[in-house]
Order: sequence, then C-alpha cells, then structure tokens
Amino acid sequence: MSIELKQVTHIYSQGSAFERKALDHINLRIEDGEFIALCGHTGCGKSTLVQHLNGLLQPTEGQVLVNGEDINGEHVNRRMLRQSVGLVFQYPEYQLFEETVAKDIAFGPKNMGLDEAEIDQRVRRAMEHVHLDYQKYANSSPFDLSGGQMRRVAIAGVLAMEPSVLVLDEPTAGLDPRGRDRILGIVKDLHHEGATIIMVSHSMDDVASLATRMVVMVNGTIAKTGSCREIFKDHDLMKKAGLDIPSAARLCQELRSKGIHLPDDLYTQEELHEHIIRLWKEAKGC
Repeated sequence: MSIELKQVTHIYSQGSAFERKALDHINLRIEDGEFIALCGHTGCGKSTLVQHLNGLLQPTEGQVLVNGEDINGEHVNRRMLRQSVGLVFQYPEYQLFEETVAKDIAFGPKNMGLDEAEIDQRVRRAMEHVHLDYQKYANSSPFDLSGGQMRRVAIAGVLAMEPSVLVLDEPTAGLDPRGRDRILGIVKDLHHEGATIIMVSHSMDDVASLATRMVVMVNGTIAKTGSCREIFKDHDLMKKAGLDIPSAARLCQELRSKGIHLPDDLYTQEELHEHIIRLWKEAKGC
C-alpha cells in the first residue's frame, strides 16, 4: 500500500488571529514495506503530518493519496481507510477505557462489524504480537498494568484491526529502558512481517537501527529525505533540524580524537562493535 502527499498544506485556525501554518506544501511518497523515520525538532509539523495519513486531519490545500485514491475524496470510505492505516498516538495508554484488556483490544474489531469468533482471534493475535500472555492478562484491568504493558495494550488495540500501515508517534516516549526495548522489538518484528512503518522519533539511535529511510522536517517543510547514512552525514541539516547524531557516532568521534582510526559512518552500536572486534583481531594477527 503506497501513500503519497501532494502539495499538502495545513493551516490551523485559518482566518483567525491564531492562524498558524503547520505544513507547507509537503510532497512525500511512502512505498509499501518501507520503515520511515519522521524526524525534526518539536513543533516542526511531524504530528500534524501523520494525522493526515489516515484522514484524521484534512489538508487545507493539496491531496493525500492511498493507493492512488484521494482519501479526502467525496466517496471515500474513511472508516475502511482507518482500518488499513493504523495510527498510534503519543502516550496511547491515556486512551484506554474498557474494564479488561481483552475488551479494550476488541473495541476496534467490534466497530468493524466482525463476528465474535473473528474478534476473539484478532484479540489473541494482537496480544501475541505485543508479547502479552492471553491467559494471564485478557481479563485483567489495563489500569493494573505497568506503564509499558499499558502501552502494549494500546498498540494491540490498533494491531487488532490488522492495518497494512502502522503510524507511531514517539512510541517509546516516557518508558524506561526495558519498556522501550520491548516496544521497539515489537515494531521491528512487525516490519519484518511486511508492515509499512512510519515512526516519529527524536532518538537517532532508534532511527539508525530500524529505519530504511529518514524524512527530516524543518518549520513545516520536508528539508531532506534519504537513507540514515545520507542524513547523518549532512551535519548542517542535522544542526538546523535540532537533531543529534547517534551515540555510536559520538563515541567514534571521541575515539578518533584519542588517535584510534575509525570510519566516520559507524552509526549503530552493532556496527561499532563489529568494527572494533575486527581491528582487535587484526592487531592480534587472528
């Protein structure tokens, strides 16, 4: 499923004293199976952009096309669209409301008009995706769970609608390291299973290890799109967008300042680890 934004502009409170242009003639195409990291400083328009992808917001100007069809067209079934493009808001656990985990996850499938057997299967599959044991948690109150578990329940509620595209707005915000790693592992697995992922993130470590392409926004516009390596090498852009380089790259800089020769394009901890092991083996004559 491809998504394309053509000249999309969004103006909040248009015509009032509070008018603000959040998006300014955005052009972007997202291909089936991509893992897009949407990055930029706070207030640059990232959250506004992702809410256009399943029709929660409509452009002031321009078009959003899903598989070539304008999702804001007169005869478009937006309900069906939102089933195929799932959006997970930042802090989605704040939207939990049912008395049990299973009922909360089942809310979306029920609204799709599915029968009870199919709803039950979808709840079970979604809980398996997010590593929550059905027997243990299905009848528990979501409000008795940890913050990370609540986040996983909220994500499961979107997954139960079985979207082809999953949009996540800062999915690890506010989580401890363990909870963060669990969520990122889930997202990575979903991408490997064929889902298209669009993730808003400030963490360049997460972006470097997961994304197939970065989209960098500055002041409501797309400043640049490309591979992580292409973007990280553009130091002027990174500074302009208020983005830091990954921690592995910072460590490389420190090691180079100590006289250790390292390439300038090691951006993940795995790459750095492998390169240092290779250097050690060469020094030992292995």
